[in-house]
Amino acid sequence: MAHNHDHQSGQIPLTIICLISILMGAVADYTALLPESVAIVFYMIAYISGGYHGLIETVEHLRKLELNIDFLMIAAALGAAILGEWIEGAILLFLFSLSGALESYALGKSRNAIHSLLELRPNQGLLLKPDGTEVQVPIEQLNVGDTVLVKPGEYIPIDGTIVKGQTTVDQSAITGESIPVTKEIGDSVFAATLNENGVIELEVTKPAKDTTVAKIIELVESAQKNKAKTQRLLDTFEPRYAISVVVAVLGLILIPWLIFGHEFDSTFYRAMTVLVVASPCALIISTPASIISAIANGAKNGVLFKGGAYVEQAVGIDTIAFDKTGTLTKGKPEVTDMIAFDAESERFSSDEKSVGYLLAVAAGCEQYSEHHLAEAITDYAKAQKTEPFKAENMTATPGQGVEAEIDGKQVAVGNIKMFGEEIGQWSKIIEAKAEELRKQGNTVVFVVEENKPIGLIALADQVRPQAKETIAKLRKMGIKKIVMLTGDNPDVAHAIAADLDIDEIHADLLPEQKVDVLNQLKSTGTVAMVGDGVNDAPALALSHLGIAMGAAGTDVALETADVVLMGDDLEKIPYMLWLTRKAKKVVWQNIIFSMMVIVMLLAGVFLIDLPLTAGVIGHEGSTLLVVLNGLRLLKNG
Repeated sequence: MAHNHDHQSGQIPLTIICLISILMGAVADYTALLPESVAIVFYMIAYISGGYHGLIETVEHLRKLELNIDFLMIAAALGAAILGEWIEGAILLFLFSLSGALESYALGKSRNAIHSLLELRPNQGLLLKPDGTEVQVPIEQLNVGDTVLVKPGEYIPIDGTIVKGQTTVDQSAITGESIPVTKEIGDSVFAATLNENGVIELEVTKPAKDTTVAKIIELVESAQKNKAKTQRLLDTFEPRYAISVVVAVLGLILIPWLIFGHEFDSTFYRAMTVLVVASPCALIISTPASIISAIANGAKNGVLFKGGAYVEQAVGIDTIAFDKTGTLTKGKPEVTDMIAFDAESERFSSDEKSVGYLLAVAAGCEQYSEHHLAEAITDYAKAQKTEPFKAENMTATPGQGVEAEIDGKQVAVGNIKMFGEEIGQWSKIIEAKAEELRKQGNTVVFVVEENKPIGLIALADQVRPQAKETIAKLRKMGIKKIVMLTGDNPDVAHAIAADLDIDEIHADLLPEQKVDVLNQLKSTGTVAMVGDGVNDAPALALSHLGIAMGAAGTDVALETADVVLMGDDLEKIPYMLWLTRKAKKVVWQNIIFSMMVIVMLLAGVFLIDLPLTAGVIGHEGSTLLVVLNGLRLLKNG
């Protein structure tokens, strides 16, 4: 239906009024319950309510000197009324209004991506004046160089650099990193990220209008404007068809009447019948009926389409780009390897006793730490039923690790930054081993006792269990190219891609670089992007089809995406492709069927003088059959 969606809001109540008026009119017409004279009043109400939206559309199109199907419908209904066949005209308008209402209902769940992004960003910041006083000011008034105070649990109001304090920041909204990041003096922070546990002061580095979050909003807005709906075949076909029908109908009235001297009434009657049977109601509703059913089926199965155009879009997809963190992977690090090291013999050992000792030391140091890696190590100790050693005098260095005393010995657990100087004095083989583990995509933590390394712990974000199977299924379904995009480092990316059979990897990407990669991919294929974070929002909006992973997805990704997978279930992607392909088949069955009905009814008018009532029944009957065929898509599997 080529309805414009600006004034569709009242369409559903009007359709209901139209139906009730038709029924009341029929009661008055065919029974003695109401006086026959009121029938006409009810039919008029039905005409007004059923034809209201069509009339507005018609007038808009006529202003541009175009004809559309709404025009045919209204002309046919008026023609029926002139012939005294009010009820046929009213039924015509009701079915037509119903198809519009159904469509606007399905497509009308509009997207307010921008809105939820703006909600993330506080609109005020606590400005520290040079004299030490604090004052709340709107973020627009913060200038580069100002100092802003942010307390624990608050969203950071503006992009800046920390000048005092340290904390961890949940940046998942902006960078998609699922793991909170340690921030200390000199580190930069973004507006709309969550300050978790420290009081920090930051120096403003960008005015409010240039922050990362503002940029993302801009990208999403422009991508949404650029996203043309799949131009429906029927949209270009409609005005041409309407014009040809109008010309034919005028010809059918004027030529027999003026040239061959046929009597006006029967000529006009036949022309109106042609107008009714030639109105491509079934044809126009064939798409929405099927698409709406597909949308409903998807919703039942945890696949939410944001509109009918996206059901059609999904059919042509041949390239799928996956965001890595939280989409292909779980987004939480787990221990992948524990290697004990004997500094005396310079050898690695994996016997249970040394590894158990290593784990007990590491878990002892980490058991009170808030850090995500610490959590992974203590969880692993629990799973291995290893009792952590009791640690004392613990000191944590954010972004590096923890030092403590266990049984009077100095121990430390930390990353390469923590042991910068000392690593040079350790055995070369431990460095080489750490490097090798990193190449495989792990984060490596050293465990040190009395300044000597006693082992390494490797941690990595684990691939989702169903990722491999899903990718294999997608290949079977004819997806040509599977790509992985990630802000993570290339080693991690390659390690995961090798496991999953992925064609192309792009690592170390910022949100705007994801957009560049997508533009490249779009030049060679029809691209679906699967992601979850806000950082994926521009890419989701720009791709031919944006698919957001539900539960993990931030609101914005959900708003920007064209399809949302409820629950983090990758297996919904093959289901979505199956469903949309089936929907496309049904749409084409409907289109072909409705064209055949029109041809048959037209033949009937000319060959056997098909009466108007039969024309309406054939016409509306085919419309109903098309709707019912579409409803088959509600069935699963």
